[in-house]
Amino acid sequence: MRLKRFNFSYTLSQCRLYSDKIRPLKHVRTLKEGSVEHFRQEAFLPAIPTLLPRGHFRRIPAVYKWFTPGPRVYLRDDYLVGKDNPIVPLELTRSSQDSFQRMLAPFNLFVRWARTTPSSSPERLYLAQAQVDELPHRLQGDLPTPDLVSQAGKGDIYDTNIWIGLAPTYTPLHRDPNPNLFVQLAGVKVVRLCPPHTGAAIYEGVQRGLGRNGSATIRGDEMMCGEEKNLLENAVWDNGSKFVGNIGSAGENMFYEATLRKGDGLFIPKGWWHSIKGVGEGMIGSVNWWFR
Repeated sequence: MRLKRFNFSYTLSQCRLYSDKIRPLKHVRTLKEGSVEHFRQEAFLPAIPTLLPRGHFRRIPAVYKWFTPGPRVYLRDDYLVGKDNPIVPLELTRSSQDSFQRMLAPFNLFVRWARTTPSSSPERLYLAQAQVDELPHRLQGDLPTPDLVSQAGKGDIYDTNIWIGLAPTYTPLHRDPNPNLFVQLAGVKVVRLCPPHTGAAIYEGVQRGLGRNGSATIRGDEMMCGEEKNLLENAVWDNGSKFVGNIGSAGENMFYEATLRKGDGLFIPKGWWHSIKGVGEGMIGSVNWWFR
């Protein structure tokens, strides 16, 4: 990425320019235990990105009912496919054309597609940010609300969503309107996070460089393909963004990283920017709760 493409309002005294230096990367800390009180005091109230103890959510029924065991994960279509076949939101990407399209399709169609499509396919369907109450009713009980979500704060649950697709998957840099508990059901995802002011500087710089404004709380089409996708992905994952505006100390300019496997959970505080990649092969599944 060439910096001369951007027209920044930040002065050099407000920005740190990195030519050959790689931005520091720090691992997200892990709680010693997963009780509601410990989570409330150590993560929720101070609003610090935090991993729950490894495998803390392995007993969620969807973990072992929806996905096959083993190193390469498949959807259990014998369990998931049923007579109730609601319409669900899907994202279709074609890597050969760098294209992105939203569509609505029957749930059973997605499950059968996922079961029969090889990882080498250039076309991908992603069940992305689908509300749990859009799923077949018989499956909704496989995703019970964790006590951490219902008891750590006011008990207000803003939304519950699932994310299922063939690896690799990608969610661009964005921030959430509420605290977020993100739980991995199957496969592996890597999450990179940064503080509110750091993420805002990166995102706004990219938007200005492209000559437009955008919302970072909406998964817009422009974020999923083309130049904006490439710039945001490069900024977070390839250290190609050599700028961070309005930062304080070097420590505040640090990206955090967490790797999530089956049963792992990550707390993402309100306002923290994050981007997520599903890695490896086979099916990847996640669920998240936005709550207060």
